[in-house]
Amino acid sequence: MFSGIIADMGNIISAEPLGNGRTFVIQTGHPVGGADGIKLGDSIAVNGVCLTAEALSPPNSFTVALGKETLDCTTLGSVQPGAQVHLERALAVGDRLDGHIVSGHVDGVGRVTELTEVEESFIIWIEAPEALARYIAPKGSITVDGVSLTVNEVRGRTFRVNIIPFTVQHTTLARHALGGEVNLEVDLIARYLERMIGADGTGLAERVAQLVGGERQ
Repeated sequence: MFSGIIADMGNIISAEPLGNGRTFVIQTGHPVGGADGIKLGDSIAVNGVCLTAEALSPPNSFTVALGKETLDCTTLGSVQPGAQVHLERALAVGDRLDGHIVSGHVDGVGRVTELTEVEESFIIWIEAPEALARYIAPKGSITVDGVSLTVNEVRGRTFRVNIIPFTVQHTTLARHALGGEVNLEVDLIARYLERMIGADGTGLAERVAQLVGGERQ
């Protein structure tokens, strides 16, 4: 699990084909190897996609593999050597959760429809896939390229987020061109809530009554 708080901007050193997938060698500011560094098998979110460190090149690079499903369902299929990517190591037990609960499983790819600079901040409008629109609500949480953000406004399939100066400086979000694609992960709680109250067509009140009645039997 992750929090959506980007800890490092990594650089793609190489991107090579591997069967129907790819491998990335990523340079990072995180330590690699050693007691506190990235270890073999560690989960690393790369632009919001949970990947596994499959090889280490201490002191500052590691290798991840991407399958066809990942390439088809995220923006990582178009990433080229030299690109910067958002990196976050998996949470440890006892870590502070400064963003929100993020799984690293991208739900779909969004498209930047508007980007406006307002003083030192940016306002970004993103169009989400139709299947994800119902999970996006004002003041709710959304993960964009691995960054935990608050939804400020929703218009149909399109939503607005505000990028504060710190995020402008420490992520690539304000560099997207119009039409640029971003990885989206919707709020995990919203997905589970929908499943709990709607899997059998039962509404919320009826579902709660079923659960309470079941506990009393």
